Amino acid sequence: MKILLIHDYGTATGGAELQMLALRQDLRDRGHDVRLFSSRALMVANSELLSDYNCFGTTKHLQVLSQSANFSAYINLRRILQEFQPDVVHVRMFMWQLSPLILPLLRPFPCLYQTAVYKAICPLGTKTLPDGSPCRDSAGMACLQRHCLTPQSWAVLMLQRQLWLQWRDAFDLVVALSHRMKMNLEAAGISPVEVVHNGVPVRSLRPSLTEPPTVAFAGRLVAEKGVDFLLRGFAPVVTQVPNARLLIAGQGVEENALRTLAAQLGIAENITWLGHISREEMETHFDSAWVQVVPSLWEEPFGNVTTEAMMRGTAVIACEVGAQPEIIDQGKTGFLVQPHDIKALSSALGKLLGNRDLAEQMGQAGNQRALTYFSENNRTENFLRIYQQLRAKYQYPSVPTGMVTSQKTTR
Repeated sequence: MKILLIHDYGTATGGAELQMLALRQDLRDRGHDVRLFSSRALMVANSELLSDYNCFGTTKHLQVLSQSANFSAYINLRRILQEFQPDVVHVRMFMWQLSPLILPLLRPFPCLYQTAVYKAICPLGTKTLPDGSPCRDSAGMACLQRHCLTPQSWAVLMLQRQLWLQWRDAFDLVVALSHRMKMNLEAAGISPVEVVHNGVPVRSLRPSLTEPPTVAFAGRLVAEKGVDFLLRGFAPVVTQVPNARLLIAGQGVEENALRTLAAQLGIAENITWLGHISREEMETHFDSAWVQVVPSLWEEPFGNVTTEAMMRGTAVIACEVGAQPEIIDQGKTGFLVQPHDIKALSSALGKLLGNRDLAEQMGQAGNQRALTYFSENNRTENFLRIYQQLRAKYQYPSVPTGMVTSQKTTR
């Protein structure tokens, strides 16, 4: 099968990008001809562009315009579709770089949109207000009135939204990362929606747990990730387990404030700040973790760090938001707590850091759950099934060589 993957970025720098690159490799390993089209924008300076085709992209000021009308993306994709003539087109992110201008080009092809964030219903992609609370409004004037956007960005992103709404019928199917995300999309009028969870690489189980009792966190050091909540929940545990350690992998604008908070809470000596490290380095450090905490305060569409921890064999404590209740088996692979409930978080941490046998048991149960439901193989097989279903809806009339040959028969 010839499969064209489309994504805003072609670097191995973020969760969505890693998922697309891994899917490309998985499909190629199964004998399919798979190619990735992306912009040339680099999310991280000096990162390597790994896409097969690319077009203009930028993370500078011009991005606010090009994400609504990227003519380079349109021209290059038109040529690629004519030359490659894919059997299926799989789009993930396209409204940060490639823009909705590409959508009319996709109409002749079996095509799905795997939405990694809420960009389809929210200009920012988060469906979250500036104060961190969930947004219940429809995109439009509310985005300006609630100060989610400046007047300048609002005007451009509303144009982008109108183009998206006008041409969204280019997609035969929308794929969500979780059932919670599917529910939110359908409530906003997006359909049909199917669920395919992100996949995590299979790896060997981490070594047996040893002292000291260790907590792990991985993610950006920004307010919505809830790291301050983690610090406040960890502090009371240190009084019960003085040798407890906290490993923090990541960087962000909140780092200085978080370091100050740790000092104020008297736990600075118990924390190791790892900074931005590779996934391989992180897994090596986190092999010693008795529990990994995912304290995100907003409704993330999925939770890659959660499934990665489970595959490693680490128990997980997470906020009961977004997809986390679908991933964690409460009381068996970890614990779910309410956002900002410091007492509940401290209690869950105390149970695991004070009981190595329980941490081992939950970690091993998480590993089995990850192998069963969240492996890369499961993800790839689910997409192959969807590709075949989409292709079955199309007929291929005989046309001269060099012309697009697929034609939608149903919508």
